[in-house]
Amino acid sequence: MIKRFVSLMSLFVFAVGIAKAQSADTVLVLPFENTSGKSEFNWVGESFADSLSDLVRIPNLNVVSNEERKLIQQRLRIPLTSLPSLATSLKLARESNATILVTGRYGIVQNQGDVAATISVTAKLVRVQEGRFLSEVIDGRQVARDISVSDALGNLQTIQGQIAYQVLYQRDKSLPFSQNDLVTSATKVPARAFEAYTKGLLTPLTQIDARENFFKNAMRLYSDATNGGVYSEAALEIGHISLGRRKPAEAIGAFEQVISAHLKCVEKAKAETRPSNCSDEMYAEASFYIGILQWQQGNYESALATLRPLADDLKLTAILNAIGAIAVQASKVERKNLAKAAAFQNEGIEMLKKAAESAPDDNNILFNLGATYFLAGEMTNAATQLRAAIVANPRDGDSYYLLSKALLELKDPTAVEIDNQARKYLTTNNRYANLEKEWLKSKTVADLSLRVEQPLRKDFVAVIMSRSFGATTAKAQVNETEKLMASARAQIKAGQNDDAMITLRRVLASEPMSAEAYLLLGTIHLRRGDTEQAISSYKTSIFWDNRMIDAHIALGKIYSEKGDCLQAKNYTASALEIDKENSDAIALQRMSERCSK
Repeated sequence: MIKRFVSLMSLFVFAVGIAKAQSADTVLVLPFENTSGKSEFNWVGESFADSLSDLVRIPNLNVVSNEERKLIQQRLRIPLTSLPSLATSLKLARESNATILVTGRYGIVQNQGDVAATISVTAKLVRVQEGRFLSEVIDGRQVARDISVSDALGNLQTIQGQIAYQVLYQRDKSLPFSQNDLVTSATKVPARAFEAYTKGLLTPLTQIDARENFFKNAMRLYSDATNGGVYSEAALEIGHISLGRRKPAEAIGAFEQVISAHLKCVEKAKAETRPSNCSDEMYAEASFYIGILQWQQGNYESALATLRPLADDLKLTAILNAIGAIAVQASKVERKNLAKAAAFQNEGIEMLKKAAESAPDDNNILFNLGATYFLAGEMTNAATQLRAAIVANPRDGDSYYLLSKALLELKDPTAVEIDNQARKYLTTNNRYANLEKEWLKSKTVADLSLRVEQPLRKDFVAVIMSRSFGATTAKAQVNETEKLMASARAQIKAGQNDDAMITLRRVLASEPMSAEAYLLLGTIHLRRGDTEQAISSYKTSIFWDNRMIDAHIALGKIYSEKGDCLQAKNYTASALEIDKENSDAIALQRMSERCSK
């Protein structure tokens, strides 16, 4: 939903009040149960999950977003169309690493004559690990208190603001803001537009026309009620629908509305000298897809101008790969200005190198980097990357083909055998023959396209959420995180792996981009003999901080012991690049050298 806490500067002193609160929890909100027996009001239950997940997102309290919840639910094969039992809800919460579960139910009495429809809501908070309702001591007794609110259905957003406040208050009585503040933050969308948008979210993807009509109706109702304002959430959904229908002009138009609304919000905040809080995540998502669409239409410079600002901000491998591939394509078509073409090519190499560092086993990225080195005439580097691409996908005919030509230029006798492999895997549609015909004629491989895969929307959203949440909570969390990290280090040193695992999960609940936490998790997994999980943790550590030399060294040792000499050498080189005097890195170099013998 639209960014919360826009109007009150006081809400930015959360960290001061929260510093005294208990350690960070993670909240999961499930759709509320409709007990009225009227299916036309099922959308209300989903709206509670969507709105409350946004409203309770404050410093020192992590929240599983509504999108993340749906993805986890699908992975566990828990139907989205029916509400899970309490036992299944707890399983879902544990899978989400949630410590507090918010559930609820509501009944609706339809309007009768002049009496408006009313809604009665009851919400409960459950401590996930204990499997009990959250309680408090009243008159010396432990009492579990329900949250109960009744009002006109037209005041649904007000009700959601009230319930969100009660959820936060039951957990921490020292909240530095009032219920009215939260209600004000909740009621940013006209009621009818909000209803149409929520109904759109509930409409299955198989009914795409109906889904689109709900979102368009939401935008119209929002615009009418706000004197031409843009309902960014609905516009973003329409953009994705048009994208799926291969209507690029309509998709760009919808995404541009999101960007325009964001820029107006920022300008207004600047004029009022207050923090913006202007839907940064929607702006980033819309910008990304506009960049991809511009690239698909051959507008390379426009695509790069759109995507470049996102690269360092989001640290999403798919964006780095996309920018790198687009820059290389821009270089290939730039024939008038050789200096400009060279600059594009250098940018492509640098971006693809960063992408490869983040995802060292990604065949597409390794191929792109190898192909770019090939185009630049750097055959030694091209051969190194293309060999790595083949390790990642031993049936990659295009990688074999380029590698054979690179080795031919290097006068490497293995070029013939590699060329035979290319012939073996490039039989479809006479591909090898066509490539070879062009090569013999002009020494070019124009038919080879760089590989760009759009990230799944869930991955894109997850990274943005972790980025935006981490930025707002870093100051509030730093002292607590430092204490937890110190505790985890001590526990690992003492061999208390289970306790350290619990401590590190608490760290990651509040600081999901902690490179050291993933490094320590890798150590624990390695001790337990879970090599694959250790590799995953070490790579994640490097993703968030590429200077984490211990992770490079650990991965080098693992791959050396596995007999994967190429990967061992790659991580040895990266470790020595960070610190060539590091004794462990030097020892790893000797180990990797023995690996190849």
